[in-house]
Amino acid sequence: MAVQEVIDATFEDIVLKSEIPVIVDLWAVWCGPCKMIHPILEEISEEYEGKVLVVKLDVDNNRATAMKYGIRNIPTVLFIKNGEVVDKQVGAVPKKKFIAKLEPIL
Repeated sequence: MAVQEVIDATFEDIVLKSEIPVIVDLWAVWCGPCKMIHPILEEISEEYEGKVLVVKLDVDNNRATAMKYGIRNIPTVLFIKNGEVVDKQVGAVPKKKFIAKLEPIL
């Protein structure tokens, strides 16, 4: 399953009400490191299909959600379970770092 795009208006229904854990990639079109982690998150989305939902939110076009979660640097990746942020990763890191944060919440 491909990484799904969410916006402020759909964030609550898709992310916060999800039955499974959600990885939220907060990114922007102009952000180089954001482009670096996108293929990693695509892989995770495919490998963990049905176990985790991977979404991305453009912070330039969805400021309300970015402000709500205090996003100051991108990429920021939030790990959300049962509507709550349980972990986060700021900056581009290798796939194993994302997996290490994901595994405990599955």
